[in-house]
Amino acid sequence: MERTLDIRTALKRGIAELRDANVPSCTLAAELLLLHVLGRDRAWLYAHPEEVVPGLEAHRFISYILRRADGEPTQYITGKQEFWGMEFEVTPDVLIPRPETEHVIEVALDRLAVREIRAGRKQTLTGEGLHLIDVGTGSGCIAIALAKQLPGARIIATDISAAALAVARRNAARHEVADRIQFRESNLLDGLTVGARYIVPLQPNLAADAQHESPVTSHESRSFDLLVSNPPYIGRNEKETLQREVRDHEPEVALYGGEEGYELYAELIAQAARHLKPGGLLVLELGHNSLPAVQPLLDLPNWTNAAVTNDLAGIPRVIAAERT
Repeated sequence: MERTLDIRTALKRGIAELRDANVPSCTLAAELLLLHVLGRDRAWLYAHPEEVVPGLEAHRFISYILRRADGEPTQYITGKQEFWGMEFEVTPDVLIPRPETEHVIEVALDRLAVREIRAGRKQTLTGEGLHLIDVGTGSGCIAIALAKQLPGARIIATDISAAALAVARRNAARHEVADRIQFRESNLLDGLTVGARYIVPLQPNLAADAQHESPVTSHESRSFDLLVSNPPYIGRNEKETLQREVRDHEPEVALYGGEEGYELYAELIAQAARHLKPGGLLVLELGHNSLPAVQPLLDLPNWTNAAVTNDLAGIPRVIAAERT
């Protein structure tokens, strides 16, 4: 490609380059990369096909096309992804938010609303008095979406990755909810004690003494009205079947939940039982084949009203239950 192109030619050549590299949705990828370079919207792009792409922008576009052709996800090249109608910063330190994860938000809001109706309270849900936790927050997309929908709620978001939490904090600041979300570094809820107003690390000796049981008291631990999570749920035995964009570029700590993929759910659900208030809600995203392993974990006296929600492809995507 030459360094100075008009928009029509740049798009045509970019699409051809990506098609030859077997990049999925090559037209959309080329459009998004050119829009990012030019700082324009799609309507402008197609209304000005003969507009010249200046030399510097043309060079950047070519370099982005080559990176995408080499398998790097468009979202990491542009540094952004839309989720729940908002634009989020994404970097290789965080999983790229997927549209199907929006079902987690939908189910959480629906279940909270039903709980309010059952209790005879007002149906306008603002989150006043609610205490929520998002486990494995990544880019912060779930926690931030809930903060927008429930402006009265207090939210904690945890992640095992300090680098991911840095991205999540920037996203919270960008969407003006940083004052209502506390971000904490933690493997699931390990080593955290939850009080009525805040969450802090345990002393190391207490964590060691706790072994497999929560070291917090019953009063302290029953602090949350809602626990949501999109945990790592891909099996390492599936690694070679993944798209190269996922396998080679997204963070392994956010992808793999063990050899089979569903290993983290048992501990997460056990911790949720200790940390949710009676009547508190658990909402988890599922992997494409994890339902048979996860559903029996909620067929226990700790849980009631378990239900599964399918995504638009008909795949079981979200499981939710209520703490007895």
